[in-house]
Amino acid sequence: MGLTVAPFNCYFLAYVALIPLIFALYQSFFTATLAGFLWGCGYHGMALFWITGIHPMTWMGVPWLYSLLIALICWLFITFWGAILVTIWSAFINFIIKIEYTRKCFSSWIIVLLGISTWCILEKFWSLGSLWWSSLAYTQSPYNLSILQLLTISGTTTITAFILLINFLIFYAINLYFNPINQDKKYFVPLLFLTSFVFISIHLFGWLIYNIPLQDSSNKAIKIGIIQGNIPNEIKLYDPGLEKALINYQKGYEKLAQDNVDLIITPETALPFFNEDIENNTSFYKIVKKNKIPVILGAFKALNSYDYTNSLFSINKDGKVISRYDKIKLVPLGEYIPFRQILGDFIRRLSPLDTQLVAGNYNQNFSIAMKDESKQVRLSVIVAICYDSAFSEVFRQQALKGGEFIITAANNAHYSNSMPLQHHAQDVMRAIETGKWMARATNTGYSAIVNPRGDTIWLSNLNEYQTHINTIYRRHQQTFYVLKGDWLNKLFILIMTTYLFFRITVNKFIHLQ
Repeated sequence: MGLTVAPFNCYFLAYVALIPLIFALYQSFFTATLAGFLWGCGYHGMALFWITGIHPMTWMGVPWLYSLLIALICWLFITFWGAILVTIWSAFINFIIKIEYTRKCFSSWIIVLLGISTWCILEKFWSLGSLWWSSLAYTQSPYNLSILQLLTISGTTTITAFILLINFLIFYAINLYFNPINQDKKYFVPLLFLTSFVFISIHLFGWLIYNIPLQDSSNKAIKIGIIQGNIPNEIKLYDPGLEKALINYQKGYEKLAQDNVDLIITPETALPFFNEDIENNTSFYKIVKKNKIPVILGAFKALNSYDYTNSLFSINKDGKVISRYDKIKLVPLGEYIPFRQILGDFIRRLSPLDTQLVAGNYNQNFSIAMKDESKQVRLSVIVAICYDSAFSEVFRQQALKGGEFIITAANNAHYSNSMPLQHHAQDVMRAIETGKWMARATNTGYSAIVNPRGDTIWLSNLNEYQTHINTIYRRHQQTFYVLKGDWLNKLFILIMTTYLFFRITVNKFIHLQ
């Protein structure tokens, strides 16, 4: 399963990669649990190995060996955190198998249903925390666009459920083929046919959705300009980096303004100043006031002497900040110190931070001021910063409030090259889920334009300074997922609750008898 994501992108392996683990579920409790842990380590460890790219952090004053230790601890922790999910799933399904396998009627289908339900529930629970990235669904992004259209139904849960279903069906087909009992073998061909039918049907259904014309009208078009500043992390927070950032973003803004774009967007912390410093920076603001082009600028907002936010500022044509979005999902240790008040100096030694970011909330409203003939109008925009991209609900909440298109901003210079590819894959899913056009601005790549079907219209080069102009469209349509949320997971919770209630009730009745 680790080979399904960047840099390997063998997404088709997802439909068979769980089969060895399912075989292990039918063994002893210890074997099933250990297999779950090892499978989880393999998948999450390989998929998230890019995090070791934060080493070396010597440019931040962290000693080389200490930097290596931090990188390894981060990688091992997130690997184990993902492995715990699979371990719990394996242990629980092994327990269910022990209960159900003695029953002849429908036992296999109950195991399949509970296996799918439990995994999806656990993924949902994990996504509510601070560490989340590798849903089974993102193994299909950005290449398998047919299956990804099903994200509009119930988000990532839809894709995860189908991946699990296909793996279970293939497992049972294999099991029947090698079953020594002749009367069971007669079900092999029908089950193989059912598996093929389900696999083809869901892809065909997605392909039909994918081929529905978008029908975007020209009066909803926005000519957008993207600046990819390409400021290396090694110099980003120091005088050479600040100077280069001012030069690159001022130069990029002027170039795009000359092409008469409607809006210019910049990456996360494009100008790594506090907002008060930006407003006092006359060189940048003179350019905005002169050219009269609205800009979305990445910078910081100081809350006090220690706390600040990682923010996007919407600046109108007169150089005034009209709205601000604060990053909601912060990176532990990299942007804030978890349990700092409880663990004190011990946990702080694991992070090079002298100050700490404060997370934004889900109630934010971000807008831009666009010139419409003789008047200025406010447009509601869905925005996200870097790690926010892994969390569907960040985008869904803003879409519900009327966000008409998506702007994401990221740095991406911290890690190895596979991370920007995976980050792009996450954003492709968010565009499909919400049914909105997306423009991505990153510091070092990959910046992109993505349409509501997940097609990447343009993708930047990596580690290059670039400016780009493209057209995206405002859309008021809401997908079923945006309107109803992750309703499929709620159904799985109901199924799980009903099953547990039924089993407990039956067992009590048998015990009384």
